[in-house]
Amino acid sequence: MDLMVQITISQLAVIFNLRRSIFYHRLTKPADDELLKDKIKAVMKANPAYGHKRVALELNLNKKRILRVMNEFNLHPQRVRQRLWPDKPKDKAKPTTKYQNLIETVKPIRPNHIWVSDFTYLRFNSGFVYLSTIVDRYTREVVGWNISRYHNQALVIGALTQALKQTGFQLPEYLHSDQGGEYDSQAYTKLAESLGIKISMSRKASPWENPHQESYYSHFKLDLDNPNRFETLGKLIEAVYQTINYYNQRRIQSVLKMPPVKFRQQYYEQLTVKNEC
Repeated sequence: MDLMVQITISQLAVIFNLRRSIFYHRLTKPADDELLKDKIKAVMKANPAYGHKRVALELNLNKKRILRVMNEFNLHPQRVRQRLWPDKPKDKAKPTTKYQNLIETVKPIRPNHIWVSDFTYLRFNSGFVYLSTIVDRYTREVVGWNISRYHNQALVIGALTQALKQTGFQLPEYLHSDQGGEYDSQAYTKLAESLGIKISMSRKASPWENPHQESYYSHFKLDLDNPNRFETLGKLIEAVYQTINYYNQRRIQSVLKMPPVKFRQQYYEQLTVKNEC
């Protein structure tokens, strides 16, 4: 900035009784916005589904400023398609299970308090691959998962046993799912009950009673992208594991303001400090 411009700014500031910083901000803002745009684009390249709130958390900047710059340069995240709750006539015709929705009014207060389970399908090579996951309601972490060509009791039991190993057999108080035959099978319920876990199930044909899993799969499929871009089933399975790892280790959760694993670690660190005091 040359001397003439500095003098003009000083004179204007005196005349109108304004802070000189206002004028400097006006002159430097376009350059600052260009620099910030590049930082935002770098974050969004690594995290295509990030909106302005998550970008702000990643960059540790004001979310209103991030939103303004994103709008200015027409930067938009990949959007999760609105999910319509499907009508499931088979579920409606199925006899009502004896298990009730035990978590409807229960708020998770610690890790491994409430686990929620579900499975989804991935279209691959004119067929389907099924993914079952278990999510910790408190930390939002995917603690267990299993992949199979078939959706049966082995699929969901595999996810449960993997979750038990993953957490070092820190048993949940509640294990929630829908009333699908896979979850209502004797093998699955007997395994959970033998461990002292309380089984909770949504009402028939009511997927909205398991919203955390429904929401997770919407974001998961967006992060995974088209399964048919992989040449082999092995490469698809590897990508599924990488996507789950990204979600657990790096993807910022808006409510937690950090990734799930970091939130869990922080919880236990704070608990250790509290117990030592």
